[in-house]
Amino acid sequence: MTDDANDAVSLRGVTKRFGAVRAVDDLSLDIPAGQTVALLGPNGAGKSTTIGLLLGLLAPDSGTVRVLGGTPEAAIRSGRLAAMPQEGGLVPRTTVRELIGFVSGTYRAPLPLEEVLASAGLEGLAGRRMERLSGGQAQRVRFALALAGDPELMLLDEPTSALDVRARREFWESMRAFAARGRTILFSTHYLEEADEYADRVVVIDRGRIAADGTSREIKRLVALSTVSVTATGDTAPLERLPGVVSVEIRGERAHLRTRDADATVVALAAAGAVRDLEVVPTALEDAFLSLTGQAGRAAGLTEVDA
Repeated sequence: MTDDANDAVSLRGVTKRFGAVRAVDDLSLDIPAGQTVALLGPNGAGKSTTIGLLLGLLAPDSGTVRVLGGTPEAAIRSGRLAAMPQEGGLVPRTTVRELIGFVSGTYRAPLPLEEVLASAGLEGLAGRRMERLSGGQAQRVRFALALAGDPELMLLDEPTSALDVRARREFWESMRAFAARGRTILFSTHYLEEADEYADRVVVIDRGRIAADGTSREIKRLVALSTVSVTATGDTAPLERLPGVVSVEIRGERAHLRTRDADATVVALAAAGAVRDLEVVPTALEDAFLSLTGQAGRAAGLTEVDA
């Protein structure tokens, strides 16, 4: 954590309760300007509450929330902070150009309309009415609306949840172009491959607190698990007793061993003559996420990283 006054986001000891539930629990987090940060966590972990606090939609019970050096409300009024919800009604019977042009006119220094359309990949759809857009096209319009004021910080809450694979790829190409201009992005997602591929930094939240914070590679290293796969023959029960093995999953003829020590596991398999079609795969971000948030691996003695 830093004390840099130029951080795009700074949360200090923030707590937010809903009745007896602490949705956010003494959370401290700094995001330097220019970073793309993925906010991960299971349902109810506090992701949406954190984004609500950063947007000024919720007030903290304790602690301080600073966005671009001031309050969230000031950042929004100045157009420096924008948000893109996962859903949101678009005005029917208006064209893409009309709606984006109207919203652009509410800002003091908006991006040129043609630049917004190009950045969101909407040049060929500018004359289409809202009710005729596909889900992916509508999401691009929401991105364009958030982009219109030329914000310095973009908050995205599950931005690709309703999109197919192609639309998700197109969306992230647009976001990469936005980030390349030195802008800051904070996004929550359930698609862990998006965090792995597009985020400079991953922050894992569990029960309102930070469970892990670092690059995707660093998060994976915290868990230190690999998967050793072999073609299974005969009784697979002894596989669970091999050195380093945490769990065994059988899928068809393949046994997939999650292990803390891939080398020791492979040596033991070789000694037992059980090495057939061997494959060793490093920890996936999904495995690290499940372990750090306690959805898997607690029985294996994994320790969470506290905030």
